[in-house]
Amino acid sequence: MDDGFLMEVCVDSVESAVNAERGGAGRIELCAGLVEGGTTPSMGLLQVVKQCVRVPVFVMIRPRGGDFLYSDREVEVMKADIRLAKLHGADGLVFGALTEDGRIDTELCTALLAVCRPLPVTFHRAFDMVHDPLVALETLISLGFERVLTSGCDSSALEGLSLIKRLAEQVSVPWGGITERNLQRILEGSTASEFHCSARSARDSGMKFRNPNVAMGASFSAPEYSIKVADVAKVRTLNAIAKNIL
Repeated sequence: MDDGFLMEVCVDSVESAVNAERGGAGRIELCAGLVEGGTTPSMGLLQVVKQCVRVPVFVMIRPRGGDFLYSDREVEVMKADIRLAKLHGADGLVFGALTEDGRIDTELCTALLAVCRPLPVTFHRAFDMVHDPLVALETLISLGFERVLTSGCDSSALEGLSLIKRLAEQVSVPWGGITERNLQRILEGSTASEFHCSARSARDSGMKFRNPNVAMGASFSAPEYSIKVADVAKVRTLNAIAKNIL
């Protein structure tokens, strides 16, 4: 935060983590499955990323894609993943949980926070699915979350800027659709001191033999022979824009 702001980049590979740090990221959010909005990464990925970067690494705790209403067995998975992430050097954790009526699951969040401590914890974009964001924010502050990722309960931080302005500055971190074309407007409009982005570009696979008839994922998944990684140039550009504003 020496420059008055902090840029957090979400990554799902060692290459992206290294590129994010090279571009000026002050913190990394480590995930798997970014096509699903981010899920818990492997501990092997965490170990190697920690060996390769010096900036803090916050680990996503999300056992699956989809909604944020978790079963008892999924909760046990989350607790186990938190313990393992702490064991393997996580600098912070990221999770979110809701009740079936779209409110913060205070009981579950309290239990998971207890497992996370003493590490800092971010409430992720489950926040954008709540019934009443202002009430939800008060709940999260009272529970002790250090920050909340939000696109203002809209499709992007730019679209949700009016709500982001109303959220408490000390915990609200704009996220969602942030690019070099809209970052200035988002930061000036939100007065946030942190922002969260992926800053990715697609690069072609190194595979020479390719079978066009087979896909490893569902129909909505990324092309088999195109790999998205954090782009050093994009991260540096966003970094420079933020420095000029904050």
